[in-house]
Amino acid sequence: MSWNSLFRKKSVHDILEQVRLNDENSDAHALGKHLKVRDLAAFGIAAIIGAGIFSTIGEASSQGGPAVIFLFLFTALACGFAAFAYAEFASMVPVSGSAYTYSYVAFGEIIAWIIGWALIMEYAIGNITVAISWSDYFTNMLEGIHIKALGIPKGIHLPSWIQMDYLTASNGFHEAQTLIAAGKNVVDLDASLILAREAWMSAPQIFGFHLIFDLPALFIIVLITWLVYRGMKESRNASNIMVLIKLAIILLVIGVGMFYVDTNNWSPFAPNGVTGILKGVSAVFFAYIGFDAISTTAEECENPQRDLPRGMMWAIIICTVLYIIIALILTGIVSYDKLAVGDPLAFVFDEIHLPKMAGIISISAVVAMASVLLVFQMGQPRIWMSMSRDGLLPKRFSKVHPKYKTPSFATIVVGFVVAVPALFMNLTMVTDLCSIGTLFAFVLVCGGVLVLQNKTDIPRGKFKTPYVNGGIFMPVLLIAAIAFLFTSYQGETMSFIQNKPTVKTSEEMLLQLNERQIETLKQQAMSINQSLSPSKNVVELDEVYAEEKGATLLASHIQAQGWKDISIKNEGWSHFANKIPSWIFILFTIFITIMAVRHKLSLIPILGLLSCLYMMSQLALANWIYFTIWLLLGLVIYFLYGRKHSKLAKI
Repeated sequence: MSWNSLFRKKSVHDILEQVRLNDENSDAHALGKHLKVRDLAAFGIAAIIGAGIFSTIGEASSQGGPAVIFLFLFTALACGFAAFAYAEFASMVPVSGSAYTYSYVAFGEIIAWIIGWALIMEYAIGNITVAISWSDYFTNMLEGIHIKALGIPKGIHLPSWIQMDYLTASNGFHEAQTLIAAGKNVVDLDASLILAREAWMSAPQIFGFHLIFDLPALFIIVLITWLVYRGMKESRNASNIMVLIKLAIILLVIGVGMFYVDTNNWSPFAPNGVTGILKGVSAVFFAYIGFDAISTTAEECENPQRDLPRGMMWAIIICTVLYIIIALILTGIVSYDKLAVGDPLAFVFDEIHLPKMAGIISISAVVAMASVLLVFQMGQPRIWMSMSRDGLLPKRFSKVHPKYKTPSFATIVVGFVVAVPALFMNLTMVTDLCSIGTLFAFVLVCGGVLVLQNKTDIPRGKFKTPYVNGGIFMPVLLIAAIAFLFTSYQGETMSFIQNKPTVKTSEEMLLQLNERQIETLKQQAMSINQSLSPSKNVVELDEVYAEEKGATLLASHIQAQGWKDISIKNEGWSHFANKIPSWIFILFTIFITIMAVRHKLSLIPILGLLSCLYMMSQLALANWIYFTIWLLLGLVIYFLYGRKHSKLAKI
């Protein structure tokens, strides 16, 4: 096997020639061209304004306070830097492959396959997550909207066994039974556990198997897949309508909410400092995922080289402004520490006794989540189609419907790939896994711009990232960052470098206790908090040993008891392993700074690459491990099928 053959590249000339041939042979291969700047911007807004503004913004605000707006600005800048790179490639190579095709041009086939495989994971997990979230919003809307709007004493309540997945019901039932056995009353359980217990107990059984599935999630996936299959024009029209609805409701929220803002709630502005702000990195970035899906529609744009860059930029700018205003209104209406809820917009209007507004918001959330699913479900088949055109996937995936001008077979397969897991699976860590796949794509696209920066034999599009000499600015920025860390955060920095042990969280320590130790600790806890009764179980101990001070107190109590089998500190190799993503970021920052000086690399793609790599480094090591396993599985498929069938292998 030739090492060089793994990095064989597609030329921009050949790609543009293939696009021309597809256009001439429109009956067989060409996609319908229906999109303009406003449609692309609408797709971007449809993808970005979803779970972020209706859910994750609450958790991020509770950690960072009103200063969370700086996190939105940082994330918008990171995505903006990446958008410059996407826009340059989209202008240069106006085809449907997005980051996959861009990597084929810049790095070669093996890297293109890796990023294509990563995008398949990103879109699939993103779609499954959004479908399950949509199901939750939809069932809540059915139960609540009729009470408020129609005066019916009871809303429409779907049987609990058709509104959640099997694993959630099973795990929730057994956890609920454990807590009940420990002395907790059913009515005192979390609402999610009560629902899971009810689903498990009421579900019909076939040969002892509990028939539990998420029917609303299946419904929305089938509906969206049908729309995407029918054509880009239909998808565009549906997206534009949904975007108008949710923008109108967001503007209504802003217009009403601004009159209830109490500026005293903005003080302190950053209650938990920089650390608190950065805790929301993953949640806030997940709110921005989706703008890259615009680039998968390149072949369906009337003028992709002009309109794609504009569409991406307008989407990011509009959404960032809306996120910042909404964050200020939320933290102005109620105190930031009350916002750690799943539906922050509805919550704040309930707090100020405007239940009708809360009902309107629940409807808009259903629309918003559907629009996100539409864009993601539209993007994935086009990635598969591009990989199939290159021979890396079977030929059927590149089949274009003769009437609807869509990648029909790939669209149907994607529908099944998303629908089946959404019915039955409980996907933990899906947000972080989706984020790491997207950030990886952003890193490679920014890196691709740097690789092609000084090549003169490549046709350039109408858009080019503005050039600023990174060789001048990167050393200054690196030295300033080092000076800041060793002055303002000297203790934390030295602890990180020296791998000093840290106290585990209360939850990590409590999970190690056996029944005898729990009983002993209960008595200890009752001496601290007189409101605790002997019937309380271990869950309530979290209230006693809450947050960082509580963890330190719990560690001292465990030490006082002499329980040697309980680990109270993060130390040694396992402690260092969790820092590996951060060390990757640090070492690569030094490397790219040296390369910037040597080759006068452009500053904007460097900042985009480092911003995205930094956000990757903030994700848990487990996400990196799962992502690596997924990539290794993809490489197995590539070497067994893709490498042999690649069209470049026949040249």
